[in-house]
Amino acid sequence: MTVLVLTGPKDATADLVIAELTGRGVSVHRLDPGEFPESLVLTARIGPRRPSWVGGLRGSHRDLDFGRVRSVYYRRPSEHRFHRDMSERDVQWAAAEARAGLGGLLATLDCTWLNNPRKNAVASTKPVALATAARCGLSIPETLITNDPDEARAFVGNLSGRVAAYKALGTQGASGIDGEAYALWTNKVGVAEIPDAVRLTAHQFQEWIPKAYEVRLTVVAGRMFAAKIHTSSEAALIDIRTDYESHTYEVCEVPCGVASGVRKLLGAFGLHYAAMDFLVDQAGEWHLIDLNPNGQWAFVPELRNPITQALADLLEGTP
Repeated sequence: MTVLVLTGPKDATADLVIAELTGRGVSVHRLDPGEFPESLVLTARIGPRRPSWVGGLRGSHRDLDFGRVRSVYYRRPSEHRFHRDMSERDVQWAAAEARAGLGGLLATLDCTWLNNPRKNAVASTKPVALATAARCGLSIPETLITNDPDEARAFVGNLSGRVAAYKALGTQGASGIDGEAYALWTNKVGVAEIPDAVRLTAHQFQEWIPKAYEVRLTVVAGRMFAAKIHTSSEAALIDIRTDYESHTYEVCEVPCGVASGVRKLLGAFGLHYAAMDFLVDQAGEWHLIDLNPNGQWAFVPELRNPITQALADLLEGTP
C-alpha cells in the first residue's frame, strides 16, 4: 500500500512529509496531475462484475495502481498541460475532459484524503466559511459584502474608528490587463477611499480589529499547533504577508472555547487539515479572519517537525 501525494514539481512543504514517511518505511508515490496526459497514461475499467474502478496510471519511471492507495495528500497539483500544437478551443475541451476523467477517478479512491479537494473548495469560499464559523461559536469580524458603494461607505462610517479592512473574496491574486499576476493584499480603508467603482463587482469590508498579535493555528486530525505572530513592520500590521522578514513567532496554547469551535468548524466541512488565522485583540479575544484548508504550515520553525509528524501519522494511519 502507498501514500499518494498530489502536488507540483516544486513543493518543499510536501517534501518534508514525504521524507518523514519514507524514513518510517512507508511507500510514497508522488504525482503531479499536471503531467497528464503528456507524460502519464491513464487506464481504468468498471463493469457489472467490477463494481469499483480497476486500473491506474503508467509513467515513464513508475506506475500507480489505484487499488494500492492507502491515503492521499492533496497539496498543490499543477494544471494539466497539453501539446503546444493544439488550438485554444481544443485545449479547453481537453482540460475539462482531463479533470473529469483523471480527477473523477481519483475522487473514487475510498481512503483518507488530506483533504478532499471538493471539501477544500467549499471551505475556501469565504462567505460560507464565515457563516459556518459563527454558527460554530467562533468570533468573527463584522463583515459586509456588497457592490453598492453607498452601503459600503455607510458600513465603514458606522464602525469604530471609521476604518475597515478591505479584503479579496476569492484567491489572493489577480491578473491585470497585461496578464501578469499580482497580489491583492488587505488594505485599511476609510469612507473617503471607497470609490464608485465598487459597483463593478462584489467586495468585502470587515471591521478593523486593533490587534495585539496574530495567531496561525494549524490543525491536523484534531491536533492543534498554534503560534503567535509578532511584527514590527507597519505594512505587516495591516497584512502580515507583505513583510515576512519582520515576523517573530511564539508557540502558544489555544483557549478551550476557541479549540471547541475550531473542531466543530472542521467537522462541519469534513476536513482533516486546516490552517487558520486569528486576530487577537488587546483584551485577548480571538477573532477568526481566514480559514485555508490547504494553507502553508512549515514557516514556523518550532512547529515544523511536530506538524510534519502529525501529517505523516494521519497519512500512515498511525493512531
